Amino acid sequence: MSTTESGQVTGTRDKDYNIIWFVEACLSNALRLEGYIADAERAGDAELADFFRRAQAESRKGAEQGKQLLASRLGS
Repeated sequence: MSTTESGQVTGTRDKDYNIIWFVEACLSNALRLEGYIADAERAGDAELADFFRRAQAESRKGAEQGKQLLASRLGS
């Protein structure tokens, strides 16, 4: 069995799957960071909470960019 899947098994080409995976990972990370932000706030660590907020914003940005890229590629 091949270690690379080119769409015959899943019906989704690798490059499209990779974008889908990236978007899901970004969204999952943003969700996880919400808990980290809450933990930092409960501990009274504003610096850490702000750090996690910036990281969360970047994860959301990555997800949006990935969704736009995927939409443009699937539309063509």
